[in-house]
Amino acid sequence: MRIVMTTKRRRRSIGLLTVATLATAPVLAACGSDSEGGSGSTISYWLWDSAQQPGYQKCADAFHAANPSLTVQITQYGWNDYWSKLTAGFIADTAPDVFTNHLNYFAQFADLKVLRPLDQLGPTKDIKNTDYQPGLAELWFGQDGHRYGAPKDWDTISIFYNKKAIADAGMTEQQLASLTWNPDDGGTFEKAVAHLTVDVNGRRGDQPGFDKARVKTYGWASDGGGGGGWGQTQWSPFTGSVGGWTVTDKNPWGTTFHLDDPRFQKTIGWFFDLQRKGYMPSYQTIGGSSSTVGPDKQMQMGTAAMGFNGSWMISTFAKLTDADGKKIEIGIVPTPVGPSGKRASMFNGLADSITTQAKNPQAAAKWVSFLAGQQCQDLIGGSGVVFPARPSGTELAVRFNKDKRGLDVTPFTDQVKDKTTFLFPVTGHAADITALLKPAFDGIYIGSAEPSSLTEVNRQIEDLFKVGS
Repeated sequence: MRIVMTTKRRRRSIGLLTVATLATAPVLAACGSDSEGGSGSTISYWLWDSAQQPGYQKCADAFHAANPSLTVQITQYGWNDYWSKLTAGFIADTAPDVFTNHLNYFAQFADLKVLRPLDQLGPTKDIKNTDYQPGLAELWFGQDGHRYGAPKDWDTISIFYNKKAIADAGMTEQQLASLTWNPDDGGTFEKAVAHLTVDVNGRRGDQPGFDKARVKTYGWASDGGGGGGWGQTQWSPFTGSVGGWTVTDKNPWGTTFHLDDPRFQKTIGWFFDLQRKGYMPSYQTIGGSSSTVGPDKQMQMGTAAMGFNGSWMISTFAKLTDADGKKIEIGIVPTPVGPSGKRASMFNGLADSITTQAKNPQAAAKWVSFLAGQQCQDLIGGSGVVFPARPSGTELAVRFNKDKRGLDVTPFTDQVKDKTTFLFPVTGHAADITALLKPAFDGIYIGSAEPSSLTEVNRQIEDLFKVGS
């Protein structure tokens, strides 16, 4: 999702630094005071999305107006710096009072006891699951039964497409919105991707003489191998709609994994074969493991016609311009219907968490309660950057995009309304799992490994949960 990794919000896995350093510091939970009061009148709050910072500054100003003795100091870091500084802060006792948390990191932080249970602090004790989009709040409970995150926002996946590229191909939005796929011949989805692919001689991917080695515009954009986030913006809408397949035996906290399932492996093989057919950029073309050229840049440069991405990227795609500075007209359609007979989208959410190092836990909890409340979430919704966790904030974000950007973003919200979502996998050993998955899927993408190699990876992941049992 992003080309400049320091400015956009990304769904990636935490690095091994966290495992190596935090695992050697089991006393971290004792760093913060359990005092109900504390002297802190300034609450430190960290986030990584620069696009959201102005909206949260409005929330901080409103919070201060209602609580004159408390001031919120917001610090924004780019994605990579954010997690490395947070990790270092837990070690050096310089972590913020409150920070934006991600499900891929939550399990590890909870296990390492660097988060305060929100249900043990007065202002956040009575957060209600029913105030938020269904399923979001429940994800933030640890295995000990305590809540460690207050719902902040949510996201789903849809297809962004270049309207001119679609029109030039003689296709319509209605056709894109009704695509179907299967792992045998790709269905109408693969036919559309082939037709949207154009080589340097102007031949399309479904025409005689197409040169797959010299492609000018790929029908499908690539966002990498997907091992860093369970294929969220790569293959998860396909594996989620293949029918009868889930990542784990239960979510959250599953310990049995299904990467050895033939349905999953067949789908993964079909998906990465799009690259070998010349319909999707190669691993090297997009920058390899660094994924420096994401789908938004591919569409901006005219090297891709359409591709999956998350709702957190709406504002980025809406601002795309070509080499001459002319606005690129972007459209959005839902994910294709799979063999299950339904569409599918991963449903992910962020939350705000309080660290054990918070100087004034009750004040921090008051701020987190405000962040999770309707006033702040409506302010964020009104900025149109993300979909807030509360339904009223979501409605405001939809309206903003329609009125201010002329963009219909309901393909994202319809996934929730139509109940075609599945939750981001929350598991223990998240960093260790990512360390196994990322090279495994990169290898399949490159062509140095077969999808069947995931059977051994699945065994290695399950072995992580057997240690010490």
